[in-house]
Formats: sequence, structure tokens, C-alpha cells
Amino acid sequence: MSTLDFMEKLLDGVEVEWKALGEVGELVRGSGLPKTDFTESGVPAIHYGQIYTYYGLSTEITISFVSPETSKKLKKVNTGDVVITNTSENLEDVGKALVYLGKQQAVTGGHATIFKPSKFIIGKYFAYFTQVSEFFVEKRKLAKGTKVIDVSATDMAKIKIPIPCPDKPEKSLKIQAEIVRILDTFTELTTELTTELTARKKQYNYYRDQLLRFEEGEVEWKTLGEVALIQRGASPRPIAKYISDDKDGMPWVKIGDTSTGSKYVNQTAQKVTPEGAKKSRILNVGDFIMSNSMSFGRPYIMGIKGAIHDGWASISGFNETLSSDYLYHYLSSNTVQNYWAGKINSGSVSNLNADIIKTLPVPIPEISKQEKIVAILDKFDTLTTSITEGLPREIELRQKQYEYYRDLLLSFPRPEAAA
Repeated sequence: MSTLDFMEKLLDGVEVEWKALGEVGELVRGSGLPKTDFTESGVPAIHYGQIYTYYGLSTEITISFVSPETSKKLKKVNTGDVVITNTSENLEDVGKALVYLGKQQAVTGGHATIFKPSKFIIGKYFAYFTQVSEFFVEKRKLAKGTKVIDVSATDMAKIKIPIPCPDKPEKSLKIQAEIVRILDTFTELTTELTTELTARKKQYNYYRDQLLRFEEGEVEWKTLGEVALIQRGASPRPIAKYISDDKDGMPWVKIGDTSTGSKYVNQTAQKVTPEGAKKSRILNVGDFIMSNSMSFGRPYIMGIKGAIHDGWASISGFNETLSSDYLYHYLSSNTVQNYWAGKINSGSVSNLNADIIKTLPVPIPEISKQEKIVAILDKFDTLTTSITEGLPREIELRQKQYEYYRDLLLSFPRPEAAA
């Protein structure tokens, strides 16, 4: 029997009533909890960052503690309670929920509202419901504020959620538990795949660093400045004057045009005029760029011809000596990232400038050996970063499958919709 057939049989003839959250449990607003109160051990303390990280999931993990004395001033969280964010600069981040399954009583602060379920509802059932569009619509109606958005405990209590078979608590909980079980199956699979992805990334990092470690005299070493042209980008100013939507515009590469798992820059959100491009630094397909501040040292390969501003450094003209894929893996290695960090943290400089990049020692094996190293590392790279294949793709598909069933299982008609 399929999941849908089973749920249809389970819900056959069952009345579903939309009840205010305050009718099926108690909502308590947290209070206090400055960062200075955190300790290395003591009473588990659930803070905003943890809810954001684990939201929608049940967890026994707590990443912070407070002293027993401090805990007396804070609101208590028991096993099965749901801790909900109630303030944020972004409405989407308000109402994120975490079900606490720790055995020891925990505490939380003023960033959160605690939902204490009654006999009519399972906390995790409600936590899953906070992820559907119906809940978002409800909280949007009640949200207050502009820069900081808040949904108070009093207003949160007004949000209506679907309760199957409300006049028979035992049957209602059975139905809720089955919905939770099905959704848990999907979230657990995604969690397993994510755990495997983390392990594969560690494996990739290990083999990359091993394959790129050479004994003295095994290969020739040169500085990157000896085998490549290192330049800083340039910004036409004021940039707003040169932004263009014209077809003849030059792609304008910004940090936002890259992503954590990407290797190439293949498109940009904006273009600059031909005049603006002349005042910038134009790169060709195959050239490298690296941010010289913030997430400094992360390499990207240009998949398009484009212009870069002075927040980027470029690496080009290395093809006679280095394979671009080999150079990409080497620049991504822990050895190189530690080299950049050492230079930046020395106190004499504040960013990764062209002069520092030129000093990087680079091992230069024969091209045939570079290609063999690339063949091995590319397999790991595809497995851990590709959005069209490998584990990231599998995780994306499982997440979409989970969202489909979640919305299906938690979509009950409202009385006004049925009328």
C-alpha cells in the first residue's frame, strides 16, 4: 500500500478542525539570555542560532549551557516542547521551530517562544506544520515591526493549525504520529546523505592534500608569480553610471555571482557598458579569480569572458606550465588556504593582495602527472559539489520529495475554503 493510499484510509471520514495554537497548548515567551551568560557546562540552553540550524528537526543536541543559577531566571523547556523563533530581520526566519528531545530540562531566552503541547497535539506534528505555506501566511498577518519583525507569544497563539479527529484525542494523536513517521523517514534520509557528504568532503580534502604533497627534489617548485600573471581588478566609478542591460554589455563579476560549491563563474546578474569594461579588468574563459577580502583565497575559474572589480585578484597566463584543473585543486588545498591565512594574520597586511599571491610556492609536476592527479580529485569534487550529479544532487532530490509529501500530508481544507 502506498503512502497516499495509507493516509487516505487513515483519514477516511475523519473530521479535521482548525484550532488556534493556544487551544491545543500553552505558549510561553522566553526572557533574557545574553551571550555572556553561556558556560562550558551546566544546564542546556537553546539559543536562536541552534533553532535556525536544526529547525524543523528534533534534536538532543545543545551547543550552549548556562550555570544553574542563571537557569533559574530563564524559561524552562521540557522534552517534547517546541522552541520557536519570534524575532528576526526576516519574516521567513520568524516561526522556525525545534522540538527538544533532550532528557535534561533545558532553558531558552527572549528570542523564542516555547510551545508546550497538550494531549491534543504532538509537538513534532506542529513543528512540521511551521514549514508549510499556510503557516507562513498566518504569521505574516500577525507580524509587527519593519526593521525587526516580531510575532509575540500572544499572537502566535492565534495561529490556526489543522487537528484531525479533535473529539477523539487518541485517534487524533495516532494520525498525527503517522504523518510525523512518514516525514521523519524523509528527513532522516536527507540527514544520512548530508552526513555521507560531509564524510566524502573530508575524504576529498585528505586525498587532495596527500596527492599535492611532494618530497624535496620530486618536482620543480616556483612561485605563482613566476608562472602566472597576477593582477588586481579595477572598478569604474561611480559604478552605477556604467551598469547596463544592453546586449553588448560586458558581464560584471561580483561575489554574489559565485556560490560555495561552484568551481566556475558562468553567468552574472549585471553587465557594464563597453566604456565601463575598459576601466575595469577584463578576463577570458579559463582565467582564475580570487576574492582578496572576506572569504579570501577561494578560487573560481572564469567560464565566461567578464570584467572584475578591485575586490578580486586575477590569475592568468599559466597554461604552458599548469593545468587549470590542477591549479584549481592546488589553490583549494588546506596547504594554500593556511598559507593565505598566515600572511593575512601576520598583522602587516589586511587583505590578500597581488604581491602576496605572487609569493605562493607552487609544485609543478609534468603535465601528464598533473592530469592523473586531476582525474582522481575530479571524481571526489563531482561527488561532493556537483548539483547535477553526486551527493548534492541526491540531497536536492530527496529534499524536494520530502517537501512534496510534507505539503500533501499537511494540506487540509479550511472551513471557509470548503464552503
